[in-house]
Amino acid sequence: MPAIGTLYLVATPIGNLGDITFRAIETLSSVAVILCEDTRVTKKLLDHYDIKTKTLSYHQHSDAKKVKEIEILLQQGKNLALVTDAGTPSISDPGNKLIADLYVYNPGLHVVPIPGAAAVTTAMSIAGFATDKFLFLGFPPHKNKRKKFFEEVAQSLYTVGFYESSHRIEKALAELQDVLAPTRRVCVARELTKQFESLYHGTISEICAMDIPAKGEFVVLVDRV
Repeated sequence: MPAIGTLYLVATPIGNLGDITFRAIETLSSVAVILCEDTRVTKKLLDHYDIKTKTLSYHQHSDAKKVKEIEILLQQGKNLALVTDAGTPSISDPGNKLIADLYVYNPGLHVVPIPGAAAVTTAMSIAGFATDKFLFLGFPPHKNKRKKFFEEVAQSLYTVGFYESSHRIEKALAELQDVLAPTRRVCVARELTKQFESLYHGTISEICAMDIPAKGEFVVLVDRV
């Protein structure tokens, strides 16, 4: 029986395709299968770098049958790569659940990180806020516990970062304004590394008065108290 394969967690660009690493390209080209959040999105990256590796979908709605399929591939000695649509797998992404599920019956599984971009750290690097300690909260809940989420942001002693979609960014900023002190500083990063990348700085009151296009992908940072 062959030795169990290796699972590589490969970070992909968050926007600009040129931000991928040499090691990521080499890994994606050499593994047997690439596990993708959305195979159509990943195909654009693979086509750009002429990578012909077979793809298989794995996302937040994948069931136990799909996990078993991945486990069998590894037990056959095949090396696999896991990617998300953009950024680092397992960071606000179901990759961490896959790893936890695989470890249950394969405690000797070799998981190798291929590091690269993550939207939250990219935004943190240019915000000018304290980053010696920060709190990352992923996406706010759509409905239940949403108010509690923003209260946690307001009460944090550290810089807070979270993601928000274009559909809810206006609502999120209004909800922040309800709980933050008027002078609390906020940074909104939109479409990082893409053609229409834009950064908005100011107090929460100033941010809410700005004409921020509700299009694209957003990282919201709130400076510490």
